[in-house]
Amino acid sequence: MPPDPPTYNLFDEPWIPVRWTISAQDSRPEAVGLRELLLRSHEISHIAIALPPALSALYRILYAVTARVTALDEAAAGPGDWRTRRLELLDGERLDAGAVEKFVQDQHGRFDLFDPRQPFLQDPRLTHQCDAENTAGVNKLITTRPSGNNHAWFRHVSDTAPDLPTTDQAVLHLLVWLYYGPSGRCSSRTVGAEKIANSLAGPLRSTLSYHPEGASLFESLLAGLPMPESTVRRVSDLCPWERDELPAPSAAPPELSGPCSGLTARSQHALLLVPDATGRHVKDAFITWAYRDKISRTGDPYLIWQTSKEGNPYPRPADSGRALWRDLDALLLKNPSGTARPQRPRVFLTAFDVSDDLRVRALGFEQDGQAKDVQFVDASTPPVLGLTEDCNEDLAPQIGNLRIVGETYGARLNRAVKKAWALYIDVPKIEDCTWSLDAGARYWPAAEAEFWHRLENQDFATAAAAFRQLAEQVYDTVTRKALGTLRGAKACSQARGELYGGAAKAAAKTPAKAPAKAPAKAGATRRSSTTEDT
Repeated sequence: MPPDPPTYNLFDEPWIPVRWTISAQDSRPEAVGLRELLLRSHEISHIAIALPPALSALYRILYAVTARVTALDEAAAGPGDWRTRRLELLDGERLDAGAVEKFVQDQHGRFDLFDPRQPFLQDPRLTHQCDAENTAGVNKLITTRPSGNNHAWFRHVSDTAPDLPTTDQAVLHLLVWLYYGPSGRCSSRTVGAEKIANSLAGPLRSTLSYHPEGASLFESLLAGLPMPESTVRRVSDLCPWERDELPAPSAAPPELSGPCSGLTARSQHALLLVPDATGRHVKDAFITWAYRDKISRTGDPYLIWQTSKEGNPYPRPADSGRALWRDLDALLLKNPSGTARPQRPRVFLTAFDVSDDLRVRALGFEQDGQAKDVQFVDASTPPVLGLTEDCNEDLAPQIGNLRIVGETYGARLNRAVKKAWALYIDVPKIEDCTWSLDAGARYWPAAEAEFWHRLENQDFATAAAAFRQLAEQVYDTVTRKALGTLRGAKACSQARGELYGGAAKAAAKTPAKAPAKAPAKAGATRRSSTTEDT
């Protein structure tokens, strides 16, 4: 008789690391299961996952679960009723224990990571639709490990004798794959007569998500709930674990009919974790495509949406070199400035109902569209959501102007040092150089400190002068060594004008030439400024 398959139920197993509030009770485990996380969310300060894209993905799953537990997955009576019900839940200061227990009881079997029929967010059909002798392996599953012929930066691993990840590690990287997986080559999957070995990119690939965070996880989950349309119904707005049958990979993906399906059912990848005999480690993994049709990611409520020159919406990409304060006006203003016409993440339209003291947590992964991963992005602001334009019409625009001034002098400094470098070494093209990297590393942290200092004191009157002085100081520091030569001194002096906007355009100084007259056609009427209207 074969042994029973191992189990790892996400409601019961302690796989989510947390930090507790000061008022938490004596029992404070370092990690909890999903059931305890929901029941004690008011005692938990925040989730302590050190993998930003995994935390961003987990937040989306927790929002969907919280919406189910609180019945805020529908707004049939309109936005006002939904916002009132959320405030009533906030007054209760915790999630209702009875509602949590009922949800756990109803969904317990669907949150087993190794269930033979419906493992959580996985596809058991991969065991016979993919080549069992040519699996992806755990080194491919763990996104921080090198795989294939890539360089090893932090540790060496071997595909022939890999270190097996613990199951709690594996589930976090499963989430990263489902939301941030690359496009391109993957394991072959045979469905019907078709054998295909490429996939589309995950729904959050290369993006930066913005999540409201409060004093406790309970506040954070309520603040992060997206308000559904009045037409959304929970019987049709299904999460993947709520479907009785697995969707056909060759057919069109299931329709996203509301926030719960939109938060949890956009993955373009299909995975299956293979446990060891104990279920405490994962020994192998299948990774391949889930659907042939692309699932739109438009409408994700935690992204800043911008518009391209062609008029297409796209999410603001993650950039590990860009500080979060440079996005602040796009989070607070109804119509922030910018040629890309950024739009606030939709969740921030109502998040401030929960508290004026919400912070913003930015989580993402700087990547390209295919296989190149650059760096994780994780940043947090002080409490700022009480400063939205909805709450403070006078202050929010000044914050936007403060950001613009800081950005302006950063851009001028960048132009100035690159021009000075080009003149100094006598190259015709102004481009990135060692001076521009040095200047950026000095200016942006100092500008960020200046920004938060002035915002805290609401001192906007002399901001332009302060940022200009920062730029001047950095310019002088970066170019100082070149001043010992006549050539360097001349180059730095000439380029310094860029700090103040650059030289006036030559065309503006030169009187405009009269436009050349087109030769008159036979029979055409000659027109002049004095006879045109006569």
